[in-house]
Amino acid sequence: MKTFKFLTLSLMAVCLSAMSFAQTAEEILAKHVEAIGGEANWKKVNTIRQEATLSVQGMDLNVVIIGIQNKGVRQEFNVMGMNNYTIITPAGGWSFMPVQGQTKPEPMTEEQLKYGKDQLDIQGEVVDYKTKGHKIEKLDNEEVDGVSCFKIKMTRKNGNEIVYFIDPKSYYCIRTTSKVVANGQEVESVVNMSNFQKLPEGITVAFTIENNGVPAPINVNKVVVNGPVDESLFKVQQ
Repeated sequence: MKTFKFLTLSLMAVCLSAMSFAQTAEEILAKHVEAIGGEANWKKVNTIRQEATLSVQGMDLNVVIIGIQNKGVRQEFNVMGMNNYTIITPAGGWSFMPVQGQTKPEPMTEEQLKYGKDQLDIQGEVVDYKTKGHKIEKLDNEEVDGVSCFKIKMTRKNGNEIVYFIDPKSYYCIRTTSKVVANGQEVESVVNMSNFQKLPEGITVAFTIENNGVPAPINVNKVVVNGPVDESLFKVQQ
């Protein structure tokens, strides 16, 4: 009888422990935001400049990404003296890739802009997501490199979806999956993130980024937050 009572109490303890451990999508995302510096610190980010290196076919390409919150994002890299760039603003987007034979900047298609404009929120859509009109839901856990990750699907206000894979120990997001347009086709983008580092501003970002659409990892060398940014960088020179 005592044994039965002990087993009953033990089972109840296990059940209660499992129930207390269960977390909602809101709780998981809140812990993720806290882990990367907290909402207050991220809301102070108005500009960002990232300098990175991408090694392709024996060449080190210098990549620069510059953004102003909700105003513009510019990505550029230099190949054999040719400066290639993309620009996205609320008004539209442009691409200039002389490495691909372009002789002048060309406007992005509506499909490209559908996904590209999500980049304008440099503070991150997870920050104050409800106010921004995004919705989240928790999916079944999925393993990433041996880690059983929380999966949170976010449906942005514009209808675009992204799935965050969050490490249950660090609460860092180590992978995202989403849809993008490449060569006129809608494809799945898988981005793996690692080498997280805390910046002086109190926010934490990944310094190693692997994208299934890029042939090699992108290694970030420098991040400048709230430095001066010339808005003319987001204007196309025809």
